[in-house]
Amino acid sequence: MPDLSADKVLAALRTAGFDFVTGVPCSYLTPLIDAVIGSRDMRYVPAANEGDAIAIAAGAEIAGRPSIVMFQNSGLGNAVNPLTSLTYTFRLPVLVLTTWRGEPGGAHDEPQHDLMGAITPTMLESMQVPWELFPTDPNALAAALQRARAHMQKEGRPYALILQKGTIQAIGGDLPRTPERVVHARVDGAFTADQRLDPDAALQVLVDASGGQDVIVTTTGYCGRALYALGDRENHFYMVGSMGCASSFALGIAIARPDRRVIVADGDGALLMRLSALATIGVECPNNLVHVLLDNGVHDSTGAQATVSPAVDLAMVAAACGYPCAIRATDATALRTAIDGARGQLAFVHVRTNPRRQGALPRPKETPPEIAARLRKLLRR
Repeated sequence: MPDLSADKVLAALRTAGFDFVTGVPCSYLTPLIDAVIGSRDMRYVPAANEGDAIAIAAGAEIAGRPSIVMFQNSGLGNAVNPLTSLTYTFRLPVLVLTTWRGEPGGAHDEPQHDLMGAITPTMLESMQVPWELFPTDPNALAAALQRARAHMQKEGRPYALILQKGTIQAIGGDLPRTPERVVHARVDGAFTADQRLDPDAALQVLVDASGGQDVIVTTTGYCGRALYALGDRENHFYMVGSMGCASSFALGIAIARPDRRVIVADGDGALLMRLSALATIGVECPNNLVHVLLDNGVHDSTGAQATVSPAVDLAMVAAACGYPCAIRATDATALRTAIDGARGQLAFVHVRTNPRRQGALPRPKETPPEIAARLRKLLRR
């Protein structure tokens, strides 16, 4: 029987300054996840997948809440993209707690864990994520968390602990579960076949509606560069890479700073890539998040290859995922009205835009770490 209880782990995490946890379950993590869910001073966000979890944690971290991502190592591959293009690129330190299913020489496991078990440490090292085994002694755990925090504060990048089977004691009694909820949503507005906005005009509406105070997070590709061309501001975050993670990143900010409104400018290709993020956002339902979909029907920055968005009613999808308000905005006035009217509730605003026709867009002169640092300063002011 291990000596390390979930309560002792939580105490060590609190002492190290962590109070925000997101991730995907693994049986090795069951005692710890259940303890976090049942805790009154720890925030747990159940992510739909591991990559979304990394982005959620990164958003919470930049907004001032040191964050932990927990998942099974079989999902490490799903987290590779945001670990290499979001947290590494922007210097957003999160603590990764991954299990070690299929550990070589360890307990017998299912065949699907054999390869990932063999390469888990190597994968972390390849991504330049330092790691160590999750200690089995409370004192050793405290020291490990100190090393993790020291690395994260110095380098601004993730650190990982690998949890072996049976490290944390099981919890007896009734286990906490996410309560069921009934979805009450409405979808307003309707498109006609030829209703599309100029993409820069749509972004200008977001800038004007933000008043220079609301955080604006843009998806990767031309969207961020186009927003930058309209005028760089400290409340802007131009995501690069991490396709599909902008809304999860914005969710993390919105949860960590409920006093500040967050507007995320998403793209149809990016949204479709991580459509599961809508479900997590809908369940969390932050009333300070406005999710604007700029839908041009193509992957604009890679040659305008078509997406499948014309065949999907994405406003209805958002409503089905629990967004209390989903709006199809047909022009700039409707877009501004939708954003202004969304104060105090989570909203999804679907806007159809034209594919971009002009040539080169400027790239930010500021580096990704500089963009992240100034937003961090703004959010912690």
